[in-house]
Amino acid sequence: MKNNIENQITKFISQNNIVERSLLSEAFNINCEKITLDNNEIFVAKYYVIKNKQFNSIQSETKSLIYLLEKFPKKFPSIKFFSEDLLITEYIKHNDIKNAKYQDLLSKEVLELHSVNNNNYGFEFHSQIGGLKQDNSFSSNWINFFGEQRLNMIFELVNKANPMPSDTNKLIEKLLRDLENRIPKNPKPSLLHGDLWQGNILFHNGDFVGFIDPGIYFGHNELELAYLTWFKYVDNNFFKIYSNTINVHRSYFEYEPIYQLYFSLLNVYLWDRKYIHDVNRLLNLIS
Repeated sequence: MKNNIENQITKFISQNNIVERSLLSEAFNINCEKITLDNNEIFVAKYYVIKNKQFNSIQSETKSLIYLLEKFPKKFPSIKFFSEDLLITEYIKHNDIKNAKYQDLLSKEVLELHSVNNNNYGFEFHSQIGGLKQDNSFSSNWINFFGEQRLNMIFELVNKANPMPSDTNKLIEKLLRDLENRIPKNPKPSLLHGDLWQGNILFHNGDFVGFIDPGIYFGHNELELAYLTWFKYVDNNFFKIYSNTINVHRSYFEYEPIYQLYFSLLNVYLWDRKYIHDVNRLLNLIS
């Protein structure tokens, strides 16, 4: 696998030489590298260290970028090379320096994504979050899509790997049975980035410069808003700008913890079981 990747990278850089190569991240058996060439071009390369035979998240991300770049050529890194095993994109220069108006800038960028709509929830291919497959089989029912293909999916994976406390599980099972009475039944399907957390939102010297690592699908736009508020990246300033274009439901903050529960369970499964404390915090807010 390693030799195959190195051969592909060597072929891509052609007559140029690599002057610097650094590992940006190593997670879910995927390496993400920053590669600087002697002509000062900089790229990001992603590849599997150990390939996932059940689901190829590199291919999924490539498909997401192809779709997004057709609609938003300046919001996402351009693709320079891709194969079944490797994705090489441009490197977007960023330093995470934001100014007091960053939430205004971000709300406008997110609004452009969420303003793309569809008749159903899901997408034409499955997407990834943290290397994990997200089932995007189309559905006309948001309760079923979110309940089964998002919340219950990760709930079952967590407990299959290592069961959570029974009291926690019982509350989640109760919520799943009552989901149709807890969240909107038929919100307009909006295009979602799919993994819109701080690390995938790039700023440079106060300017928004791009999104990275998308895993797209059509879903309830407020699910993505709940992700942004879950780690306290945005506040009412963001919502003021956002709601001028897309209305936020008057009961949003009542069901916000339900949407955040999904992301909290993802973190239990993908990162650290310490997030079970956050799961319980959200369940207390819900009940």
